[in-house]
Amino acid sequence: MQNRGYYDQYGGAFLPEVLIATVDELVETFEKAKQDPSFWKEYADIMSEYSCRPTPVTFAENLSHYFGGGRIYIKREDLNHTGAHKANNVMGQGLLVKRMGKTRVIAETGAGQHGMATATMAAKFGFKCTIYMGEVDVQRQRPNVFWMERLGAEVVPVKEGTRILKDAINEALRDWVTNMDNTHYVLGTACGPHPFPEMVSYFQSIIGQEARRQIMERAAKLPDRVYACVGGGSNALGIFKAFLNDPVELVGVEAAGRGLESGEHAVRLASPDASVGVAQGYKTYFLQDDDGQMKATHSIAAGLDYVGVSPILAQLKESGRVRFEAATDQEVVGALALTMQKEGLIPALESAHAFAQAFKEAPKLSKTAIILINQSGRGDKDIFTVADAFNDPSWQEFIKKKAEEYHA
Repeated sequence: MQNRGYYDQYGGAFLPEVLIATVDELVETFEKAKQDPSFWKEYADIMSEYSCRPTPVTFAENLSHYFGGGRIYIKREDLNHTGAHKANNVMGQGLLVKRMGKTRVIAETGAGQHGMATATMAAKFGFKCTIYMGEVDVQRQRPNVFWMERLGAEVVPVKEGTRILKDAINEALRDWVTNMDNTHYVLGTACGPHPFPEMVSYFQSIIGQEARRQIMERAAKLPDRVYACVGGGSNALGIFKAFLNDPVELVGVEAAGRGLESGEHAVRLASPDASVGVAQGYKTYFLQDDDGQMKATHSIAAGLDYVGVSPILAQLKESGRVRFEAATDQEVVGALALTMQKEGLIPALESAHAFAQAFKEAPKLSKTAIILINQSGRGDKDIFTVADAFNDPSWQEFIKKKAEEYHA
């Protein structure tokens, strides 16, 4: 860690002056909490009794046999409360909010899992809650919007820009500047100004701590490769951090969307299409034009179409410690279908990117190799998108009938 949250040249805290005191308070609170042994115990206890940790590691026997290569194990973050890894970070930040004495939380969300986790945390701790969500994502993640509102959160559709995750972040930052005295911004991924990249990866590291211990117990050896999808980078860093000092290959999988050649993707580290810039409070790789204007992105997974990426992952890419690949929408849907058919598991579309890349590489590995995939979330939130991708006639008929009922 370098001064003010830099990871080599990436990171930093590029903030309007009005926010500096608020962020300094957050930094001080976070640093004191890390040095307080009772804080991690309080965090671990609440994650155990409220969020069902530790989540298990599942041996995917059928998939392993199908590919005939390495043995595939899956870290089951889909079993975490609210259905994804997002609760790990949110509950940790909630404890910091209590320490700071603030009464309101705001958040951005793309896939809706972070928004749902934040709304859940706010309900448990008694905070007021506002969630910013791009209008496009509101439509394709309607089940999560429904639950956020039932949990008591105000969900604000963002109608500016490309109406996806980056635009939701912009709106959340505007809110924070206006209401910083009583409000904490629960940033959902390991991006943004310091201390968010460090703080989010700190809370998400519980994934890797568990997984490392569990895979040693199950397989009696470290994994040969660990796969995780990469949007902003929170679930990837969560599982990667425990293996950084081990002889384990770490593979981050970005969203290739409709293909790199199409330009309709969200690949920052596995393609030459991104460049280093400063936006939304930090320095990293962004998909931007020559004038520094952010490009439109695309992914079938609402949580992976972010225009930037964690500065920590940018540094790990540059150092060669993490290899980055990309999976197309078509490959992701295929991997999701195969995982459901062979194992009865329904990974989120985000997580299915990691599965897709692992499936490409598994047949080339020896039968003694160990593959560990982070299933960062469950796929029920993606019902509309997945049903459309599968072109399911029964689902289409159901939707038509429902529409007629509501119209009546």
